[in-house]
Amino acid sequence: MAEREAMEFDVLIVGAGPAGLAAAIRIKQLSPDAAVCIVEKGGEVGAHILSGAVLEPRALDELIPDWREDPPALATPAGDDRFMMLTETRAIKLPTPPQMNNHGNYIVSLGNVARWLGVRAEALGVEIYPGFAASETIIEDGVVKGVVAGVMGISRDGSEGPNYQPGMELRASYTLFAEGCRGSLTKKLFETYGLRDGVQEQTYAIGLKELWQIPKEKHTPGLVWHSTGWPLKSDTYGGSWLYMLGEDLVSVGFVVGLDYPNPWLSPFDEFQRFKTHPEVRKFLEGGKRISYGARALNEGGFQSIPKLVFPGGALIGDTAGFLNVPKIKGTHTAMKSGMVAAEAVVAALASEERAPVLAEYPAMLEQSWLWEELKAVRNIRPAFAKWGMWGGLVNAALETYVFKGRAPWTMGHHADHASLKPAAEAPKIDYPKPDGVLSFDRNSSVFLSNTNHEEDQPAHLKLRDPGKWLAENFVKYASPESRYCPAGVYEAIEDGQGGHRLQINAQNCVHCKTCDIKDPTQNIDWCTPEGAGGPNYIGGM
Repeated sequence: MAEREAMEFDVLIVGAGPAGLAAAIRIKQLSPDAAVCIVEKGGEVGAHILSGAVLEPRALDELIPDWREDPPALATPAGDDRFMMLTETRAIKLPTPPQMNNHGNYIVSLGNVARWLGVRAEALGVEIYPGFAASETIIEDGVVKGVVAGVMGISRDGSEGPNYQPGMELRASYTLFAEGCRGSLTKKLFETYGLRDGVQEQTYAIGLKELWQIPKEKHTPGLVWHSTGWPLKSDTYGGSWLYMLGEDLVSVGFVVGLDYPNPWLSPFDEFQRFKTHPEVRKFLEGGKRISYGARALNEGGFQSIPKLVFPGGALIGDTAGFLNVPKIKGTHTAMKSGMVAAEAVVAALASEERAPVLAEYPAMLEQSWLWEELKAVRNIRPAFAKWGMWGGLVNAALETYVFKGRAPWTMGHHADHASLKPAAEAPKIDYPKPDGVLSFDRNSSVFLSNTNHEEDQPAHLKLRDPGKWLAENFVKYASPESRYCPAGVYEAIEDGQGGHRLQINAQNCVHCKTCDIKDPTQNIDWCTPEGAGGPNYIGGM
């Protein structure tokens, strides 16, 4: 391997999402001379940002108080809140839970918010390098010293191709990891520093989203519409949304908890079926689907927050799991965590000793509104896993209205990959064929995500033990990866000898990382591909 050049910074941030950008801006506000760098694997800031987002502006108000004078594109004040219980043919309006009251919030394109924050960060002097995938953490004498980023041109067989670039060593006094859910470097940091020791298992969901352009006469700017129930069974946690932004755009989304038990379930197909419900159909008919994407979400909440600091660095944003599940919001908490970490970093940089561990960060976080907010709702998500939809709804009411977040107990989580039943013990699910009007197949959906990867590169989706797949995944669970993947990456195909083999279409991968989470034997390893690979979410995504 060619020798790498190195660049030195005071602070390095991995990931240009809301948390990483908020941290960078806050550092420069407090210490204008600090050298701050952000590396981002997406081809541009916002390219890999996906969320049906209603933004609670609490953290943004603290970071940029005058932001409303020049807001991100498409930011639409939230208006009417509706919370619906769906049966197969009906929609029953329920009282809106207080956590889901969106008065004062904004429907946004989170990608546009990231781009908007990126412009402000660069104006303060932050260096941002999009298209630079951080592929390796530099650890020396037990201390994180930065990352290796920008390695490109390695051929599929591991050799240096004609366009090989060895990448750069980006070094810093402190490195903040803001990779989002199930970050590949963060996953290794958990193991290296025991960051998950003594905390509850993380639990996850997959969120799928489409952006539609609908007739203006059907569009109600600011409408925030949520539902639960159909098409999911009561033993599967999930829900859906329609958020109307701009003049004729609607974000349509569907979330399925990855602790679901039936290996025949396909979150993608449940989403497509949801759009055929009469109440949803009336919004979308006559419209056009213009974008699609998917990503995993951390849903463990308060009791699943890992240790946040280690020598030389810290975790911020959704890589640490600050999503408020009952609110269906995590941008404000992600940003707040980045801002608090920034304040701890600035204090450390100003001290003579520059202690390697940012011990003040978790202490300061525990004194912030973020900690109080997540602690108050800690028992709502795990109750759905324990008692199903109806028991979960009853518990949510008790936690909210009776205990007011102060119940004298904390419920636990279990590992999502351990929840699947063998295929022979679960009912098969017969999904209708897509109609090409409201429901669609995976390939046409992936096309709309603008996903692309350089084909001659090492696979970023690997089986740790290829021999496990046939006996475990195929025979026991009927190849669940072919259903939980929302992009058609995994296919069980005949091998020509009377058996089956797994084909991995890594080119299709939208970087949701569901496979890394849900595989029943934890045999699939997702690692970052070359920079600028993957989806390229544009417009209102």
